[in-house]
Amino acid sequence: MAAAAAARRTLATSAGVNFHDAKVAMSNLEKDQYIRYGDIEDNLRIVRGRLNRPLTLSEKIVYGHLDEPHTQDIERGVSYLRLRPDRVACQDATAQMALLQFMSAGLPKVAVPSTVHCDHLIEAQIDGVADLNRAVNQNKEVYDFLSTVCSRYGLGFWRPGSGIIHQIILENYAVPGLMMIGTDSHTPNAGGLGMIAVGVGGADAVDVMANIPWELKCPKVIGVKLTGSLRGWASPKDVILKLAGILTVKGGTGAIVEYFGPGVDSISCTGMATICNMGAEIGATTSVFPFNHRMKSYLEATGRSEIASLADSFREHLRADEGASYDQVIEINLDELQPHINGPFTPDLSTPLSEFGARARAEGWPLELSAGLIGSCTNSSYEDMTRSASIAKFANDHGVEAKSKFLITPGSEQIRATIVRDGLVDIFDGVGGTVLANACGPCIGQWDRQDVPKGTKNSIITSYNRNFTGRNDSNPLTHAFVASPEIVTALSIAGSLDFNPETDTLTARDGTQVKLPEPNGAELPPRGYDPGEDTYQAPPADGSNVEVQIDPKSQRLERLAPFAAWDGKDFIEHPVLIKVQGKCTTDHISMAGPWLKYRGHLDNISNNMLIGAINSENGQANSIFNRLTGAFEGVPDVARQYKAQGISWVVVGDENYGEGSSREHAALEVRYLGGSAVIVKSFARIHETNLKKQGVLPLTFANPADYDRISPRDRVSILDLANLSPGVPLTCRVTREDGSTFDITLNHTMNEGQISWFRHGSALNEMAKKA
Repeated sequence: MAAAAAARRTLATSAGVNFHDAKVAMSNLEKDQYIRYGDIEDNLRIVRGRLNRPLTLSEKIVYGHLDEPHTQDIERGVSYLRLRPDRVACQDATAQMALLQFMSAGLPKVAVPSTVHCDHLIEAQIDGVADLNRAVNQNKEVYDFLSTVCSRYGLGFWRPGSGIIHQIILENYAVPGLMMIGTDSHTPNAGGLGMIAVGVGGADAVDVMANIPWELKCPKVIGVKLTGSLRGWASPKDVILKLAGILTVKGGTGAIVEYFGPGVDSISCTGMATICNMGAEIGATTSVFPFNHRMKSYLEATGRSEIASLADSFREHLRADEGASYDQVIEINLDELQPHINGPFTPDLSTPLSEFGARARAEGWPLELSAGLIGSCTNSSYEDMTRSASIAKFANDHGVEAKSKFLITPGSEQIRATIVRDGLVDIFDGVGGTVLANACGPCIGQWDRQDVPKGTKNSIITSYNRNFTGRNDSNPLTHAFVASPEIVTALSIAGSLDFNPETDTLTARDGTQVKLPEPNGAELPPRGYDPGEDTYQAPPADGSNVEVQIDPKSQRLERLAPFAAWDGKDFIEHPVLIKVQGKCTTDHISMAGPWLKYRGHLDNISNNMLIGAINSENGQANSIFNRLTGAFEGVPDVARQYKAQGISWVVVGDENYGEGSSREHAALEVRYLGGSAVIVKSFARIHETNLKKQGVLPLTFANPADYDRISPRDRVSILDLANLSPGVPLTCRVTREDGSTFDITLNHTMNEGQISWFRHGSALNEMAKKA
């Protein structure tokens, strides 16, 4: 924001406050880092003078963080913006690679407040205490690395047991009107507190930590107008479950989803966070709500009254202007909103509760529920827990136990301690529930599931956000459904997919038929939050003498070597390694679960590259034709053999390729094992950016039908790379096995800076050269 500061006027005021003089800390843990509302207001004054039109809320926050507000092009869906985020947040799995890259850049300290959160490496097996203790022992070298690298470079470190990154951010760091990037695709959770929070790859995080402007294509804005108010069994989760059905998994790509309208005030702050969190499932850049009294109350309840007061003074910049224009508007009447259940196998297959039982029977989905799971980063607030507990208490009082395995994940140590103090854990125990560690656990595949053998067809229901094939338990035959915690609790007690708590009854201890009451709960704990155990490690004032701990013989951590720069030549007859058939998420490209332990070791984790993707040639996973041996072998095995022979290769894929996680390993592995380009019908935003950052060309068919013309055994030449330019398509010459050729046109979205990354071999190479 250097330009904005230079253009600062003597008085930058809103509601009579000079925000340049207001010294309010960004968090209670960073007393020397202040909220820069004055700089945002300066930027907006410049942008308003240029655009001369009303602004949406998301535009106010995004454009308020422009690096050069006087000169940057601002056109939705077209311009690339250079932005100055206020904060970076990393979870432990992605932090390893992000910080290994930061170390390679040769810089002394992070330039903006940054934190690392240990939540991904704790496997659910027994219960919270046992699982946490086991994880601390199993992951000691990773935790030691993260602890020391954070101390060395000035990052805050949240130890294992602290909670899930997004809940910790909401409780401690999210501030209305500020901007954050995070190395997890559900970073948008902070939109529930009026923050523009975007999931990115680790290389993007390194840019911001290194004081380099972060680049984002100027988002379009989808407006969602909420009217009425939630009632009965309907919950905030049902807003995003319904919206996912409307927009599908790619309907929000390239856009920010901005909520507005009178219905907003009927939703709690944590409920708004739930909606924003799962906005990642529609491909949205992020989601955001306008500042209101529900946010103010949450800030006050979490010990941030000074921030609440300052945001209240800044509120004219924390809501859309009257007459602001959206690229698309969707209206949802909360008075009429039904509970929804989404799935299986995709988060956008949305069915109203009233129709779900009949659909489950018609589709042949297993009706018996083997497990119900509530919590996770999406739905683990105090309100979620109390509403679920109200249902469980009724069941306890009538002698009804859950017929399904029932697992509860608190979102943070603060939530865990508070629900223990307030007796909610005892209520869950009463129906046979098990409280897991304050961590991601089964939501990301960290579930050592023993009750159902792999390969067994079964159904589970969760209050999580994702339900891709094998996502939770690595069993491709597990039908995973997503719903609100209240619906999950009710169906877990009933033990069946076709139970409708709005109409159906259960058999009580005395043999009578009882109907579950509508859920009720407390938005905030009446007795305040219990902070629980202190799990935060602040960075030292000077960490220059801290030694970063990496064992040279480690199988989990590996220092990075730079990729080779582009040699200046066209790509000539690079073989198609695999032509992927159908959906290919980052879980297909770089699986989680047991592979999480290798997130800091590029060579080892590359053994999972594309092993979940379906080969169009034979309809099988991890079985592709090896041109060197003439046999069908595993994808990473063939790639390694090609690499050893100096053969670069390409991947061909379908629509929305790379949907899902911010997992940059899905791009790093392709680059590391010799991939030169990924050619698809369309990309998910984060994955496309990650490929660019690592020097891989992300290309799309100008004519999507050309996907069908390419055979898995073809060779691909990409021509005239010396003249690679923004907006100029490339010619691709495809060579058949018989030597015949045909040309197709490929598009790209690279700008000059991103083309420079390609030429240098990666964005990190360019950064290191400049440093």
